[in-house]
Amino acid sequence: MEYSKVFSTWREVCKAEGDSYTKHIFVEKISDGTLPKTAFLTYLKQDYIFLKHFSRAWGLAIVKSDSITDMHTCSKVVHALLNEEINLHIEFCNNEGIPTKELEETNEMNQNLAYTRFVLDTGYSGDFLDLMAALAPCVFGYGEIGMRLGASQYSAVYKEWINTYAGSDYQGLCFEVGNMIDNSVIRKLGKNYSTLGKFQELTHKFKTATLLERDFWEMADI
Repeated sequence: MEYSKVFSTWREVCKAEGDSYTKHIFVEKISDGTLPKTAFLTYLKQDYIFLKHFSRAWGLAIVKSDSITDMHTCSKVVHALLNEEINLHIEFCNNEGIPTKELEETNEMNQNLAYTRFVLDTGYSGDFLDLMAALAPCVFGYGEIGMRLGASQYSAVYKEWINTYAGSDYQGLCFEVGNMIDNSVIRKLGKNYSTLGKFQELTHKFKTATLLERDFWEMADI
């Protein structure tokens, strides 16, 4: 799925890493419905914590941006995270007997800590493009997973989760973020961006975040 030309370049360079994330056994077991419910709930509780940090990182992107258009797109992502995706996690967990208070008291696991702090540190120490490279694997990876699973003969066990990321709202947001990244890279680095050392640095950050996304699935210990 070509959400953006820049993302497609990153995804191609980091194909092995990207496949290990988007085609992880955790994802495949969501698709066929064989993922143990305990593993899914562990993931949801950790992802609840992750989404709070991720929301902060997208808020930081507004601070780092020099474009009103980009600021508007980043604010839409923050809104979607805080008012839609996090609420979905709360609903899933509440339905399984896990109250919101327990979510708030969940201890952050090492993989979660490593990933979220990498993203935030990249944002604080780098520029807007550095932060986008660190944020991109999550946004586009879930879009890729949702699109692939949504088009397959998936089990109904986790259909609500699959439909969330396969749905037009999330997919539309992926394309909007992709367009923002493409325009920002060209505006800041020029049309020949792929030949620049800065772009290689961005690619390295993208690869690191992709591997941290893969490791995030490992917390479920399946």
